[in-house]
Amino acid sequence: MARPVWTGTISFGLVNIGVGLYSATENRDVSFHQFEEGTGKRVRNKRVAEGTDREVKYDDITKGYETDSGDHVIVTQEELEAVQPETSRTITIDDFVELAEIDPIYYQRSYYLAPRSEEQAHAYALLRDAMKESGLAGIAKLVMRNKEYLATIRAEGDVLVLNTMFFADEIRDPHEVADILPGQQELPQREFDTAVKLIEQLSTSWKPENYHDTYREQVLKLIEQKAKGEEVEVAEPEEPEDNVVDLVAALERSIEQARGSKSASGGGSKSTSSGGSKSGSGGTSKGRSSGGSKSGSRSKAGSKSGGKGKQSGKKAS
Repeated sequence: MARPVWTGTISFGLVNIGVGLYSATENRDVSFHQFEEGTGKRVRNKRVAEGTDREVKYDDITKGYETDSGDHVIVTQEELEAVQPETSRTITIDDFVELAEIDPIYYQRSYYLAPRSEEQAHAYALLRDAMKESGLAGIAKLVMRNKEYLATIRAEGDVLVLNTMFFADEIRDPHEVADILPGQQELPQREFDTAVKLIEQLSTSWKPENYHDTYREQVLKLIEQKAKGEEVEVAEPEEPEDNVVDLVAALERSIEQARGSKSASGGGSKSTSSGGSKSGSGGTSKGRSSGGSKSGSRSKAGSKSGGKGKQSGKKAS
């Protein structure tokens, strides 16, 4: 079994539950070492003092913060330790919120929370099933590896899932990042309806097993071929064509391709209640504001994250 990356308790009102925190994901990236081209000699990185070839021992390294003027403020390890968050082995749930209210941009990493012992299992199951019944997620803070994290805790199947989160001041304003972000515009009705129709045609049920890292698979295949001494041909990548001259024609061709792909795979798009889009209705050019109402009969976001319907199954463990 995996070892927990953190152990402590969840504080829920006056109830404390002993838990372990386990990473819910794993890195499957292909890693490489660096070599000098032509010699095959391994490249090593060393810490050297600027302007010299003298290697610096790790214990002799301190930290410096660069100011706006370009100067550096040197900070010792002792000074950093004095202002570190207070070591705590408790995750205190302060608030419960609708999961649908949280923008996914705030999420960082996912962890599983599990009881540390059989004695903790009953209280753990009580909290888990009560959260399922309410449809709410807990908001808490966690100190791990000398860093304070904001976190959400939600019930998923048999387990509580903890997601570390960014704080609000860590989320960048998109208008400060991107040079071009179109605001509200009057969109031609036919273009708009055809785009909606394409999205509906491509809609399907979420099945994560249908998606995999094809780049990693190709890299591993390349490595296997070279390890066997096989010749590897490097193909020139194709440049995508710019086809935004006639948006409607491009969208309509895309719809036909999507239909053909769904038919070949035996699948079909999820049924929608758009009330019949106006695509092809004589090319109506009546303007539609891109910042206006949503198309179709789209329901409220998340509809309370699955609602507060009764939980099926037992409530006691």
